[in-house]
Amino acid sequence: MVVAVQLAAGLGFYAVMAHVVAHLRDDVGMLAGTIALVLGARLAAQYALYLPLGPVTDRLGAARSGVLACLLRAAGFALLGLVDGAAGLAFAAFLLGVGGALFHPSTRSLLAAIRPGRRARGFGINVIAGQAAAVAGPPAGLLLLTSDGGFALLSGVAAAAWLVAAGLFALLPGAFARPAPRPGGPPRAAARPVAAVRAVLRDRPYLRFTLLAAPTTLLPTQTMTVVPLKGFDADVRTLYFCVLAAVAAAIQPWCAAGGRAERAWVLRAALAVSGLGYLLLIPLNEHDAAGLMVVAVLHGLSFGMIEPACFQNVARYAPPAQVGAYYGVMAFVSGMIAFFGGLVVGRLFDAGPAGVTAALAGLGILALATAAAAALARNGPVTPSGPPPTPGSPRSERRNVRASPPSSRLAAHPAGPAAERGSSRTGRHPA
Repeated sequence: MVVAVQLAAGLGFYAVMAHVVAHLRDDVGMLAGTIALVLGARLAAQYALYLPLGPVTDRLGAARSGVLACLLRAAGFALLGLVDGAAGLAFAAFLLGVGGALFHPSTRSLLAAIRPGRRARGFGINVIAGQAAAVAGPPAGLLLLTSDGGFALLSGVAAAAWLVAAGLFALLPGAFARPAPRPGGPPRAAARPVAAVRAVLRDRPYLRFTLLAAPTTLLPTQTMTVVPLKGFDADVRTLYFCVLAAVAAAIQPWCAAGGRAERAWVLRAALAVSGLGYLLLIPLNEHDAAGLMVVAVLHGLSFGMIEPACFQNVARYAPPAQVGAYYGVMAFVSGMIAFFGGLVVGRLFDAGPAGVTAALAGLGILALATAAAAALARNGPVTPSGPPPTPGSPRSERRNVRASPPSSRLAAHPAGPAAERGSSRTGRHPA
C-alpha cells in the first residue's frame, strides 16, 4: 500500500514540479529571484516544520498523518493552478510545504517499521515506485500542459492524484487507531515532541552526520530551478528530468540492498558526483541538449545514492518510536540550507550571465567541499563515536547482531525492531 501511495503522490508531484518554474517565468512573468522566493516558501515551511511535525507524526501514527498530508498537498496543488499573484502562489506553496512535512515522516515511519532483514528490500521497492513516477510525471505533465486546459488542468490532475494517495493511506490497517504506548516501559517519547527533539540533539554522532548531509536537499531541488532558468526548451527539460529519474531508479535498488547505503563512501560519492554535474552545467547553453543529458546522468547517479543513504541511516540510528523525530532534525537542517541557498541562487540568476556562472559554481563547490569534509572526518559519517564498547553493553550487543548471519539475527531478536530498540539507540548513524 505504501508503494501505491508513493506512485500516486509522485505522479502528481513530478508532473507539476518539472514545469512550475517555466509557468511562473513565462505565464506569470516572475523574475528568477521572485520564483526562488515563492518556491522557497514550500521549502521553508516543509523543512522548518519537520522539526516539530516529525515527533507529532510519531504521536498521531503514520497513516493518520499521511492522510492529512495528502489532503493539504491536494489543496496546495489545486490552488497553484488557480492564482497568479505572488501572495496566493506563496500560500499554495506553503500548503505544499506543510503537507510535505507530514508526508515524508509518515512514509519513512511505515518503512522503518519493516523488519531490519526486509527493510532494505521494502525501501528499494518503494524507491522504484517513486522513481517510476519521477520518470512518467514530467512527460505526463507536458502532455497536460500543452492541452487546452494548460497549467490549471495540470495542477487539478495533480491535486486529484494526491486525493487518491489520501484514500490509500486511509485504507492501511489501523489507520485511525491511536498508537499504543509501549507496554511495561516509560511513556512514548513521541508523546513529548520537545523531549523527543532534545533526545535527538544529544545524539552527537547523528548530529555530525546531519551536518555532512546538510546539502542533500539543496542539490536535488535546485535542478528543478536552474535547468529551466538556463533557457532549455520544454521537451529538452522534460527529457532531462526523465533521464535523471531513470538513472536514479536504476541505481537506488542496488544502493539500498545489503546495507550498502549505510557505508560512508556512498554519501561522499553522491555529493562529489552532484558537484561535478553542476560544474559541467556552467558552459552549456539552451542548444546543448547532449551535454544536458550527461548532466542528467550524473545527477541521477548522485540523487539515486543520496536518498537510500539518508533513509537507511535514519532507520539505523533512530529507536522505532522516534523515527519521525530523527528524520525531522536532519530534514530541518538540510531544508534550511536549501531555502537560503535557493534564495541566493535566484538572486544570482537575476544578476546576468556572471551571476548564473557564480550560482552553478557555488553549488558544485559546496557539494565537492562537503564530500571532502566527509572523507576527512576522523570516523566517517557512519562510525559510532566515543570509547570502545564494553562487553555486554548495548553497543557491543548491536555490533554482534550486525556481524551475525541473518538467521542468528532473527533468533537474537525474535520480536523484530522493537526488540532492537536498545541497540538502535546507540548504533549511531546518518541521513
